[in-house]
Amino acid sequence: QVQLVESGGGLVQAGGSLRLSCAASGRTFSSYRMAWFRQVPGKDREFVASIRWNVGITYYADSVKGRFTISRDNAENTVYLQMNSLKPEDTAVYYCADEAAYSGRAYSLPVAYNYWGQGTQVTVSS
Repeated sequence: QVQLVESGGGLVQAGGSLRLSCAASGRTFSSYRMAWFRQVPGKDREFVASIRWNVGITYYADSVKGRFTISRDNAENTVYLQMNSLKPEDTAVYYCADEAAYSGRAYSLPVAYNYWGQGTQVTVSS
């Protein structure tokens, strides 16, 4: 059973930066893809960024393109989300997700992912 543990959330002023980490354990093989989603109360979970584990191909939501960077450390089984130029509208609970094997679903859909972390709160004050 894969377990994902996020860290790095917190309170930051608008324009500031945070780096989220997601450590994966319990894998037998490398995952196909990992991603970050975010959610605010009353809204659906929203895609933020994804990375193909073996080849490093990345995708971003338009709302974060140019400000956020997803990366991974194969040796540490960890995926990161560097968030710069944060805005109040980035406030959300951020979740790490793991697509163990290619699901055939679009990378931006939560249903494509098999495992989820518990979430970490990011709050951006204006």
